[in-house]
Amino acid sequence: MATFIPLISSGSAGPLGVLHLPRLWLKASLEANGKLDSRYPGAGQGFDQMTISALGLEREAVLSFIKGSKPSYAQFEAWVKAQLGVKLDAASIAAHNASVLGYNHDDETRKGVLSACGIVDDGKVLDAVHLNDLDSWQELYEAELK
Repeated sequence: MATFIPLISSGSAGPLGVLHLPRLWLKASLEANGKLDSRYPGAGQGFDQMTISALGLEREAVLSFIKGSKPSYAQFEAWVKAQLGVKLDAASIAAHNASVLGYNHDDETRKGVLSACGIVDDGKVLDAVHLNDLDSWQELYEAELK
């Protein structure tokens, strides 16, 4: 059975406007179906948990819904909207999105990703969103395109 590297960026948002939510859905959905590449967590403690927490959701409820219902992305967003206490006001979404866009990996992680991609570390790529994209693209290239 094929496994997949999740290529939806943390910098992507669906209709709710929440960055990383589509990637969280994809990773958790792939894991629930046994199709997530083993190098990725279905829901890790980084952007995944940041997003769950920022929205005021319960981690196990999110993962249980995805595993049990196998929702499309639109169905997942509808479920998120229906949760009691969910934080989808403009200020909460803006604060979360700023946290995602403003998060930088540590120097060792940055250097490792850039080196693996053959990119000189000139200090221009610092944020985790772009570094994670580069990392995923490189892993896809190595696994499937090389």
